[in-house]
Amino acid sequence: MPTLSLPYPDDLLVTSGKSPQALEAELTFLLAVKLFELRRLSLGKAADFCRMNKLQFMYKLGRLQVPVINLDDDQIPDELSDE
Repeated sequence: MPTLSLPYPDDLLVTSGKSPQALEAELTFLLAVKLFELRRLSLGKAADFCRMNKLQFMYKLGRLQVPVINLDDDQIPDELSDE
């Protein structure tokens, strides 16, 4: 699997108050959230990306007030129909 190396300044660790591992996990999660919002990753793939199960990822999305279901306006009637 390819990896991404992202340099960050030491003072980011200080200001975040996190360990390097915790900061990297948070940055990975935030990247997964943004890719999910942009519809570049599905819910399941975004959860896998940040090493969470779908339920954990959905819970954290809710805490950030990010909608779990992203439908276009024309898709909503289809989802609400009884057929």
